[in-house]
Amino acid sequence: MIKLDPRTKLLLLLAEAVIVLGQLGGGNAEPFKTVFMALPFLLLLTVKKFRTAVIGAVLLGLGLAAGHIFTEGRGAIVLLMCSGILTRFVPSLMMGNYVMSSTGVSEFTAAMERMHVTPKITIPMAVMFRFFPTVKEECSAIGEAMKMRDIRLGGSKVMQMAEYRLVPVMTCSVKIGEELSAAALTRGLGSPVKRTNVCRIGFHAADIVMFLLCAAALGWIIWRSVT
Repeated sequence: MIKLDPRTKLLLLLAEAVIVLGQLGGGNAEPFKTVFMALPFLLLLTVKKFRTAVIGAVLLGLGLAAGHIFTEGRGAIVLLMCSGILTRFVPSLMMGNYVMSSTGVSEFTAAMERMHVTPKITIPMAVMFRFFPTVKEECSAIGEAMKMRDIRLGGSKVMQMAEYRLVPVMTCSVKIGEELSAAALTRGLGSPVKRTNVCRIGFHAADIVMFLLCAAALGWIIWRSVT
């Protein structure tokens, strides 16, 4: 398992958003763009998120195929648009999934404190790290409850499915956000006193490799843009 420092993960997420999603450098960044498109899936495999990696790889493959095969005809423009969306967003979403699933709240807050980030930013982001997994669990529970009442695709109450699922999810999301915010403050995240932390973070060989990769990508884009 490759264990990366939370600060390295945030750097990779930023690089993914800038190079793949933002298309920094255009065609000049093509070699590194390919590397950063494949990197999230490799990292997901290291944390045993096999199902997520396979689904993302299939979506990315469909996007790449649509962009290279369907270049003529009526639906070519629509397919090219879908291809552009998939090839830009899927790698970034996969990297975000990796960061969220492999980083604990304690590790994240410790990394933010090392970077001297203000609590006004740290607390909302720490809450976010617990928010999405908790909402996912609630959605699963709501789905099971709806199945018991035969409210599902193919059931006898298909029209009520959206209402009976969305309303509880929205209500739970508001409640979960409030509870997590209160829990974060209760644990002293908003205290002016410096907190102690039992988790260990730091840079290792894998972090250095990732930093060098990001630096090389930035240097390559600048060099190709100037020359």
